[in-house]
Amino acid sequence: MTTLLGDALRGMSLDTDEYVSLMTKLIGDVKHVQNNPRQGLVPSEGVMVPHLMEVLGPHTTESGGPLIVEQLVYKDGRPNVKITYPGTEPELTVGLIGSHLDVVPANPETWERDPFALTVEGDRLHGRGTTDCLGHVGMITLLFKALAEKKPALRRSVVALFIVGEEGGESGVGVDMVVQSGRIDELKNGTCFWIDSADSQPCTGTAGAMQWHLKATGRLFHSGLPHRGINSLELASEAMAIVQRRFYEDFPAHELEEKYGFATPSTMKPTQVECARGALNQIPPWTTISGDVRLSPFYDPVAVMEKVGGYLKDINDNIESVPTRGPCSKYTLEGDDVDVKRGKVEITWTDDVESVRQMEGIACDLDSPGLKALIDSTKEVKGSAKPYAITGSLPLVRQMKDAGFDVQISGYGLSSTYHADNEYALLSDMKDAFQILLRVISIADKEDYGKDV
Repeated sequence: MTTLLGDALRGMSLDTDEYVSLMTKLIGDVKHVQNNPRQGLVPSEGVMVPHLMEVLGPHTTESGGPLIVEQLVYKDGRPNVKITYPGTEPELTVGLIGSHLDVVPANPETWERDPFALTVEGDRLHGRGTTDCLGHVGMITLLFKALAEKKPALRRSVVALFIVGEEGGESGVGVDMVVQSGRIDELKNGTCFWIDSADSQPCTGTAGAMQWHLKATGRLFHSGLPHRGINSLELASEAMAIVQRRFYEDFPAHELEEKYGFATPSTMKPTQVECARGALNQIPPWTTISGDVRLSPFYDPVAVMEKVGGYLKDINDNIESVPTRGPCSKYTLEGDDVDVKRGKVEITWTDDVESVRQMEGIACDLDSPGLKALIDSTKEVKGSAKPYAITGSLPLVRQMKDAGFDVQISGYGLSSTYHADNEYALLSDMKDAFQILLRVISIADKEDYGKDV
């Protein structure tokens, strides 16, 4: 039977018993790597490293093996882990990067099983991080162990990078620092496969993510005298409608989104609302609506910030023209005894421009030999390949592309359980992922790699 797998990499497969054993240890410590700074949860990803080194340690150069394992630390207790299986032409590379050592928080009270322990039920591996993203970390770790044991002669060096601080949107600790310090510059000499999406298919694009807070300020007053108050809740609602309408006029569906397979265009929508907590017979003096923008990679996020700022200026300058609700609803007041004569709206962005740039969406190179290798390998192992794009977000991938890296994206967990209660992954998918990545490495190692694309 014809296969994309070269002779050097044949006979290798994921040791499922060892994989379950490793995942049991990783998920057993997952409580310590929950990441949500707003909830006071700062991960200590270093707790994961001993489990990885238990597998990799006997095969490192220090132990007489071929693997070069480095801990790239930019904040104490939070090491990024770089693993290199050297090739005979080390200036040539293939990268497996982006799998991260932190997870989103889990509330045991809302789970059907303990999120902080691996539960195996047939093909399902339950636990926080099984899909996103420790399942990938475990699989790639065992792939490097298999390379170290078989010692295939490869032209290209195979390089993995497990990163920290992915879920919290942090800077100064993870992949941003690794790239900034030049520690993976060699990966510009090949394709970087970012392994942190889902559903075992190539992902050709992601969206930028921008969080915002729109605050309306009015005048507190008794609800029995509504004509003497400015209802911030009404003003916030009307302002939100204006902002959304203008956003969709200025940033409509882009013609390239269909080509890449995006399921949705750029969106700006509210997801939370908060107002001054008073009695039900009081008109609230302030209301804040919060939400996010998911921006396709064909638009500039900084331009969005500037445009939305302009929308708010126009609303404030023309507050009398904002639609009201009922005969007593108004956003301006008169009278010497009135302390607030004019309602106002303002918007703040959670992140600064630098952080927004780090979360900018990517449109992967559709002509990349890496994408072709990924599609062909997926097709051989899974029976079909259906590339897609998604308005989820990944950190720094756009900046890496702009800096000269060929970034392609895939992942082997399940999108249906991503960040969800009762998260799980399929053991069979991780076995297939192992085979897909072996084929990608094999294709990339050919001397004619990229010449037919």
